[in-house]
Amino acid sequence: MLRLTKKADYGLLAVKFLAEHPESASQSAKDIAEAYHIPLQLLAKILQRLTKVGLLRSHAGMNGGYALSRDPREITAFEVIHAIDGPLFITSCITISGSCDLNDICTIKEPLRRVNDSISELLKSIRISDLVDANTANRRHQGASDLVMIH
Repeated sequence: MLRLTKKADYGLLAVKFLAEHPESASQSAKDIAEAYHIPLQLLAKILQRLTKVGLLRSHAGMNGGYALSRDPREITAFEVIHAIDGPLFITSCITISGSCDLNDICTIKEPLRRVNDSISELLKSIRISDLVDANTANRRHQGASDLVMIH
């Protein structure tokens, strides 16, 4: 079964938390860790990684902490997961080099590549703002469904 790593899950939660608090210049790692019961040391490493790749900004000092570097409508779930876990491969034959021991006789490589690509595209379509504003997103989706049913 395809599963997010704990680190990627925590990264998404942290970015969602920051998006939920736009009124604050920054949030501390401690505040985020306490909100989701995440081990602080692990979260600190995740936040540092997200800062290094440019998804977050860090602020030093007494009121320091982390903030999103871009609008939550411009950050995708894929970016967060990729920043933490690296490239997404659902099987060991789908790799950066694209080679495997069974390459010449494999009959499932292409269908699995399409599945991998579909999952990547789906994650790229999910914005952090969608995670924050799930109720509004559900209402928008329901409204679109209603329009389809009317026609």
